[in-house]
Amino acid sequence: MINRSAVILKCNEPFVRWINEADPYEDDPGITAEDANEDRTVYLITVDDGENIEKWISLNFKTLFENELESWYTDESLWPKKRHRKIFNEWFEVECHTIIIDTVENTIEDDEKGI
Repeated sequence: MINRSAVILKCNEPFVRWINEADPYEDDPGITAEDANEDRTVYLITVDDGENIEKWISLNFKTLFENELESWYTDESLWPKKRHRKIFNEWFEVECHTIIIDTVENTIEDDEKGI
C-alpha cells in the first residue's frame, strides 16, 4: 500500500454535452458518456485529504475542472465562462479511493520531470 488516495472524476451528461457543443471541428460531435469516461485521469492526493475529500474538493475543484476541460480542448476560449462549484458538481461525479496498492516493484517516475 502507498500513502496516497486517488480521486477520479466521472463525466456527467452536462460535461459530455459541452464536449460535443464546443467541438471546433463539428465533424462528428458524437462523444457519449461512455466515450468520455473510458480513460479517466487519476489524481493522487494525500491520505488525509482523501479522508476529508469534500474539503479537498472545495479547495481544488477549479484546478480539477480546468484540467478536465483542457484534456478535451486546449483552447480556453472554448471553455465555459462559469466554472463555479455548483457547475463542477453537475458536470462531475467524484470518486475517492483511500486504499492504493502499488503492484509494481520499480520506482514511480514523473514523465514531466524526467525523474
